[in-house]
Formats: sequence, structure tokens, C-alpha cells
Amino acid sequence: MTPAAARNGLRVLDLFCCAGGAAMGYHWAGFDVDGVDLADRPNYPFPHHRGDALEHLAHLTATGEIQRYAFVHASPPCQARCALTVGTNASQGWGSAHHDLVGPTRDLLDATGLPYVIEQPNGRASIRKDLSLCGEMFGLGVLRHRNFELGRWAATRPGHPAHRGYVRGYRHGVYRTGPYVAGYGNGGGKATVPEMQTAMGITWTDVREELTEAIPPAYTHWIGVTFLTARQEVIA
Repeated sequence: MTPAAARNGLRVLDLFCCAGGAAMGYHWAGFDVDGVDLADRPNYPFPHHRGDALEHLAHLTATGEIQRYAFVHASPPCQARCALTVGTNASQGWGSAHHDLVGPTRDLLDATGLPYVIEQPNGRASIRKDLSLCGEMFGLGVLRHRNFELGRWAATRPGHPAHRGYVRGYRHGVYRTGPYVAGYGNGGGKATVPEMQTAMGITWTDVREELTEAIPPAYTHWIGVTFLTARQEVIA
């Protein structure tokens, strides 16, 4: 995919940015992007601040620097309530305690006064599912269902097309073939790094952990273009 718009002079703050799957989609939509992540992310393709995302957001809000941004995207850690944690891992007694940062993230985003998005995977995360996006909507090689809560703006929910088959690999001891690869975990027929890169449209990192945590840029490209259209309609 190539950029869909020229730079529009607007900037997005990308919290919990990881390697920049979300950021690249906003870039394609025409935004400049600044990332924030607790870990060092040398593969992140845009300027980024290493530090606690919520502390950084609180600082920007307190100093008024947050007004540099037109929009905030947040992908707080999702392990606490994602489908894998509350389903298979819980039933098998796997995993460990995880922190749910959705509530604190929302509180700080509301304090900015800016439009925002909170992204989470399928599961029991305490967000409104204002948008639910799937790789099949964009012709991708992963399903990668993700839910988005929209703050201070709205968008029409797109239709969810029928899946064309199974995700390739083992599930509950049964191996299936299908048009999608499993871009998470290891073993059991999971996707290779090159397969994940191709399936999600992410070429700038080959770190497996970064790819398994990423959302396809096509999702945020669609969100960014939709936001810009809604913003223009308000201005007009």
C-alpha cells in the first residue's frame, strides 16, 4: 500500500506504539506521527519518546503541549482481558497476572479534550466497540480482529464480510489449512516472520514479538481517512 494522502499538517500521538503498525496507517492517511513506548523501539519508523505512555500523556496535558496534536491513538496492554488470556490460557492455568490500563488511559485521554481512539483485541476489555475491524475487510492474509472505542468523534461501523475459510494451523489438536495465517505465538503451524510481514503489510520490522503485537496499518489508514472526512464535514 502506498500513502493515500499528502501531509495534511496534522499530528497524531501514538501511545503504547510498539513497532508502529498503527502509526504507519495514520502516516498513509496523511498525518505526522509521534510514538511513545516504555521499551526501546529502534524499528519504529517515526519520531518516538521512550518512557511511560500515561506519564508522558499527563505531562503533555499539564503543560499544554498536547495541543500540538489533532488526535490521539492508544493501544494499552491487552493481555489482561484478551480472548487468549480469558479463554485458552485461563482454562489451562497458563500465564500470569496482567495489568488492565484501559480505564486509566481513557481518563487521561478525556482530560486532553482531543478526539481519540482506544484499540483492543477481541475479549473482555472494557471499551465500547464503536468500530470492529478485520483483515478480511482489507483483503489481508490475517483476520486480526480489533475493536476501537472512539472518543469525541464518531464513525459509521463498516460491514464485516464473511471469512473465506480457516486460519492455517493447529487449534485444539486439529490442523486446518486456510487463506489466513496465524500472526501470533509460536509453533502449531503459526506464521513465519516473512508470512506475517506479507499478511499484515508490515515490512520495516522483522522482530517476531513486534509483529505479533502489531495491528495492520490498513486499519488505522481507514480510521485516519474516516476521521479526516468527519473533521472536514464539521469544519464545512
